[in-house]
Amino acid sequence: MTEETPGFGENAEQPDVPSGGATPEEKAPQAEGPSTEEGPAAPAGDASQIVGLTAQLDQVRTALTERTADLQRLQAEYQNYRRRVERDKVTVKEIAAANLLTELLPTLDDVGRAREHGELVGGFKSVAEALETVVAKMGLQQFGKEGEPFDPTIHEALMHSYAPDVTETTCVAILQPGYRIGERVVRPARVAVAEPQPGAQTVKSDAAEGDDSAPADAESKADGAADTADAKGKESGGPDEG
Repeated sequence: MTEETPGFGENAEQPDVPSGGATPEEKAPQAEGPSTEEGPAAPAGDASQIVGLTAQLDQVRTALTERTADLQRLQAEYQNYRRRVERDKVTVKEIAAANLLTELLPTLDDVGRAREHGELVGGFKSVAEALETVVAKMGLQQFGKEGEPFDPTIHEALMHSYAPDVTETTCVAILQPGYRIGERVVRPARVAVAEPQPGAQTVKSDAAEGDDSAPADAESKADGAADTADAKGKESGGPDEG
């Protein structure tokens, strides 16, 4: 009676074999087959996707450039609007102040005349000084002085005369002072002007020429006197002959 080797008998259990009769080693190449066939299609899909993304990126960049330009234009318009509003506010303020101060100019003229005549005393003096302080705070400035050159842009000549001691048209009297707010002239200064005397320059030039010729005339007269004296001495014989 012989011993049966385990696993080689008729009743030995057969190993599990997958259906189809192929081993895992034989199926491995078949599993790799599809991936090898689909490989070339993947780069084509990626390229088309990259092209699409690039087109979208260009559109986004174009839209960003347009929106940036719109924003810059709106910002510039807003800055111009702000500057225009500020300029208009200043202009309106100056016009309102000028209109108010123009109505007060006759009162300021009365205060000035009262001060010149010594009548600005007591309570009237305090009120006048308070009024002048208020108008000064509002920017009103007085101008016009005797002896300054005449400027038709800020002076109004009411009287005219000639004077020998001036070399140009000069304000010799301030009839009414002028007022301005900043660079805006509210009222020009009303003045009396004097011009150089006609012919004064000619007289001065002639006098200067006469002064220059005076020494020459004196020298010629002295030479003539000396010649006359020598002639008389020769005629009389002189001391040598005696």
